[in-house]
Amino acid sequence: MSNATIDVDGLHKRFGPTLALDGMTFTVMPGRVTGFVGPNGAGKSTTIRVILGLDAPDQGDALVGGQPYQQLRHPLRHVGALVDAAALQPSRTARNHLLWMARSQGMGANRVDAVIELVGLDSAARRKAGGYSLGMRQRLGIAATLLGDPPVIIMDEPFNGMDPEGIIWMRQLLRRLAGEGRAILVSSHLMSELQDIADQVVVVGRGKVLADAAIEDLIARASSDDVLLRTPKPAEATNALQRAGAAATVVDANTLSLSGLKAHRVVEVLGRAQIPFSEVTAKRATLEDVYLQLTSGEAEFRGSPEGEVPR
Repeated sequence: MSNATIDVDGLHKRFGPTLALDGMTFTVMPGRVTGFVGPNGAGKSTTIRVILGLDAPDQGDALVGGQPYQQLRHPLRHVGALVDAAALQPSRTARNHLLWMARSQGMGANRVDAVIELVGLDSAARRKAGGYSLGMRQRLGIAATLLGDPPVIIMDEPFNGMDPEGIIWMRQLLRRLAGEGRAILVSSHLMSELQDIADQVVVVGRGKVLADAAIEDLIARASSDDVLLRTPKPAEATNALQRAGAAATVVDANTLSLSGLKAHRVVEVLGRAQIPFSEVTAKRATLEDVYLQLTSGEAEFRGSPEGEVPR
């Protein structure tokens, strides 16, 4: 899909004494879902607002398909954005809300009806949007995002208000849109959801990029070589594995934590020694683990889990 890129280059932005962006730089490529994560106050929302022309940077550029958003003719045909699902006229029906947007971009009612069907709001399209649940408003916002069939899509917390069925649908939609060659930028605090759908992750803190890499590479770098072993014969397993060069730590009566041997080598050693086991699992980091490692000390607001609740 042509012109499906977002290029953020050296963005700086101050709001009075607050430095919101401090050289923010990354690229969102076509055919990929790029996760955009960071603590509150890290600069995610400001970056998105700059990309969409809602805020002007003090320095740097943000381009959509090689152009600033302000220079795009019929911008909804170039970039669709879900930023605030509550930003609608509550007395207007969902269909009329989309018709108003469509007509401003030179599109007709057929396209409106197509996106309403896509997001599953057919039966509620003629109801006033003010009576919609949060999840329904999210779906309406997604319909607006896709209205112009844009090559670039930006979504801020798209899973917000979704029930489990809606979350599964959202995952499938994002993967399908990326598979069509679109550039997808998804900002979310739900690391488990991003881990399932993202190809690339940009981790930010205090207005700058802390990491920008393929999700598999980030997780691999954060994962240890430790192995979890469950066996009914922990003493025999410990002896055999220590002779092979492993270090073993007892977790519970039938569970050992091992270091110094890869999982496949643990299986080989146990097999040769004819020691039974029910599980051999390499300890793999999650995206949440990676995020917490990278953003330690970057959060603007942090509570103390040991703090006493005031009375």
